[in-house]
Amino acid sequence: MSQSNTNENKMGVLPIPKLLLQMSLPMMLSMLVQALYNVVDSIFVARINENALTAVSLVFPVQNLMIAIAVGTGVGVNAVLSRSLGEKDFHTANESAKNGIFLALISSIIFAILGNLAATFFFHIQTDDAQIRQYGISYMTIISTMCIAVYMQVMMERLLQSTGRTFYTMISQGTGAIINIILDPILIFGLFGMPRLGVSGAAIATVCGQICGALLAFAFNIKVNTDINLNMKGFRPNKKIIGTIYSVGVPSIVMQAIGSVMTFGMNKILIQFTSTATAVFGVYFKLNSFIFMPIFGLNNGMVPIVAYNYGAKNKKRITHTIRLSIVSAICIMLLGLALFMIFPAQLLGLFNASGSMLQIGVPALRIICLSFTFAGFCIVVGSVFQALGNGIYSLIISATRQLLIILPVAALLAKLGGLSAVWWAIPIAEIASVLLSTFFFRKIYKEKIAPLGKA
Repeated sequence: MSQSNTNENKMGVLPIPKLLLQMSLPMMLSMLVQALYNVVDSIFVARINENALTAVSLVFPVQNLMIAIAVGTGVGVNAVLSRSLGEKDFHTANESAKNGIFLALISSIIFAILGNLAATFFFHIQTDDAQIRQYGISYMTIISTMCIAVYMQVMMERLLQSTGRTFYTMISQGTGAIINIILDPILIFGLFGMPRLGVSGAAIATVCGQICGALLAFAFNIKVNTDINLNMKGFRPNKKIIGTIYSVGVPSIVMQAIGSVMTFGMNKILIQFTSTATAVFGVYFKLNSFIFMPIFGLNNGMVPIVAYNYGAKNKKRITHTIRLSIVSAICIMLLGLALFMIFPAQLLGLFNASGSMLQIGVPALRIICLSFTFAGFCIVVGSVFQALGNGIYSLIISATRQLLIILPVAALLAKLGGLSAVWWAIPIAEIASVLLSTFFFRKIYKEKIAPLGKA
């Protein structure tokens, strides 16, 4: 019990700037390593040829959907577990962790089956290029078959985050990503006597990194995470707890899954012009991870603090955490805006960009990055909604931005202004996102945060 109280004191007493730094910095560093992996993975794939890069870009919506389910479920577990610890309800905290592991296992089995069945159809409706189809089907089949690795890695890391042990999350994520980076060139190009596997090698390297990350995170939970008990002996699924987890997690899952739909739709619009445009869009997602991943790491540190102090009814610590997180996110985004504006050609050059890719990609990156101006605020506020159990607000904002604005506006601009106009759909949508985020934040502040000061 003394260890639980120590964690409670840290989350409820430690000065917010120091606490947020302790909670977020390890996650931000591990996310940066993860972003480095994302970029390096595509850099190696691009060395095969542009069709290989296009194929991996087309698989991105499927990977995003898989991670959306894993992370969304983890968000629900994270919020419920942290809130339970804040309320000193250790039984519910333990049950939340165990049910989270159960849900991750079931989700991975379902996705593995559906991913294998849908791979061929998925690529046949996107492109007629036989080589892109071959590359893409191979990559998608491998990551789907072994998706249990990413589901377990995400869940185990969320359990560590929920109890404030983000340093160990940094180690597990970083180790998995580094193993990925090391194996990529070895398996793709057949180094050190290994067979040359091409795009399939990139997929295998990804899975191997995830397996190592999952095993390490599991070991950390058993050895150092004494605030929760993961003994599954006699475990039975708890419908009430699962319902509570998904009440927070489903909006997050749907919100991220909407991103898969948006990316799929954008790929369909762009590939009508040229497959190079699709490759550029895929490269943009790889590059922006350097900017967005640190903010996601910041959020992963922020959510347990907000959820814990909401359970402890501490208004001052909640508002201080939110304010500091928003300012930090905006600063990171402005740095990213400058980078994309000044060095677009150099960034694309990392991916062995052809002349046509540079011609399309340089103006594309400069247009899209205008959305960074507002995105930092929107991302942090969306996580606040989830931490306070109102993930539906994040869902509404995401659906409006990506389905009701980006895709229709992109399709319209494609007809009116051609390929060069399509990219403007993203900054336009971000303006709507910041307006909606502000409206819902004021609403949730009045309903949930402000009354705490009167308690």
